[in-house]
Amino acid sequence: MQKYEPIRILLADDDEDDRFLIQEAFSENKLENQLNFVTDGEELMDYLYQRDKFSDKQASPRPDLILLDLNMPRKDGREALKEIKNDDDLKRIPVVILTTSEAEEDILKTYNMGVNSFITKPVTFDGMVDIIKTLDKYWFQIVKLPVE
Repeated sequence: MQKYEPIRILLADDDEDDRFLIQEAFSENKLENQLNFVTDGEELMDYLYQRDKFSDKQASPRPDLILLDLNMPRKDGREALKEIKNDDDLKRIPVVILTTSEAEEDILKTYNMGVNSFITKPVTFDGMVDIIKTLDKYWFQIVKLPVE
């Protein structure tokens, strides 16, 4: 079996329970990826631009993949996605929407804005484990990501 280099993942989600569930699903799948968290779109942009509390590049490295919730306070995922995809330095970072929304309007709008995938959060832990296992297979083993 081929050994894959762990990638850095940034999860933007304001729900503490969802962050914990996702982190536990990574552990359940025995993934060694570095998983960092931000709680809203403002923090996401500060992290990506390495501003304020994220200015330490060792502690806040550029992510290889962003998991983005849509419904967050201050700056929601749609606004953050627009900002990311309009920035020449950030737009190559793949963004996967991971949200409770099943609205066709959200799916269409985010794909039109350049999102790479749209996933509706499962309601069970086993469902989340399956989603993370699939993300691992696709994004971490099959897809070739750009090297910064």
